[in-house]
Amino acid sequence: MVYYERERNRMISARDRIFKDPGLGVFSGKQREFVLSDPAGNLWPGIHDDAIDYFSRNQISWWRGEANEPTAHMLSSQVACVNHLYAIRQRQDLATAILQAVDPEIVEAEIVDDGYVEFEFIGKNSYLHESPFSRGKYCTSIDAFMIGRTKDGERRAFLIEWKYTESYQREDKYIPVRAERYDHLIKKEGSPFVEIDTKVLYYEPFYQLMRQTLLGWQLAVNHDYGCSSYRHVHVVPEENVEFHRNVTSPDLKLKGATVSEAWTAVLKQPNLYISTTPTKFLQPVVNLPDTKSLTGYLQSRYWPCG
Repeated sequence: MVYYERERNRMISARDRIFKDPGLGVFSGKQREFVLSDPAGNLWPGIHDDAIDYFSRNQISWWRGEANEPTAHMLSSQVACVNHLYAIRQRQDLATAILQAVDPEIVEAEIVDDGYVEFEFIGKNSYLHESPFSRGKYCTSIDAFMIGRTKDGERRAFLIEWKYTESYQREDKYIPVRAERYDHLIKKEGSPFVEIDTKVLYYEPFYQLMRQTLLGWQLAVNHDYGCSSYRHVHVVPEENVEFHRNVTSPDLKLKGATVSEAWTAVLKQPNLYISTTPTKFLQPVVNLPDTKSLTGYLQSRYWPCG
């Protein structure tokens, strides 16, 4: 049984205990056991009202959500990201601990918008020339964005991509309009990529990683948010082997047996890409004060083996 099926069955079994919801919500026109009848229950109660307000006032789209509510799909990676990180927004100590764990050069987390985590980040300018330029859909959005100050006083951007049960088929997404938009940046002097046939990057998840890497690079080059460097953080459950072991790009398959290995092989500076898991990423806050409610929820819902 693949990871998606295991998690779907686990969530159905845990539905009454965690959500107190009968399920059978509608998704893609059908009632489904892994979809809650009340979308509100998909967010940790400690953040629900604030997270809804944050998405609304920032005009951010929820993935497959309706009426300003998150999706009721229990396996949504967007919801998983918000559940893990939203409570960190107003806690500099927690945000700092998380960033220090992935980058020892960080001494302190810094404010991004009105907190220490910004969701569905697209930057202040459309450096990738994507249109429309809107958070959460139609352009390159980063699930979460944080800023850390280094020991040298530099502001460093952290672009955080969150996955849950996703896996991808071998689908060539190379079309002329995309090539016109991204290829000149991939080949540009100072680009984060080694010399490579750009077509090999147009398979998911590499197509997404490519766009996010270009965004991180352009943020640093243009000192967006005052940042002069970046790190690209990829958060994927370790148990999701269907994601990790499926190198969809035929040519990149020759460069590594996993997504992480294949991806770092095309980067001039592989250290700017950080592959981690939800449990490792949040581990620094588990034993800090006043986090038991959050981490207890995450343990029950997302970290059964953590």
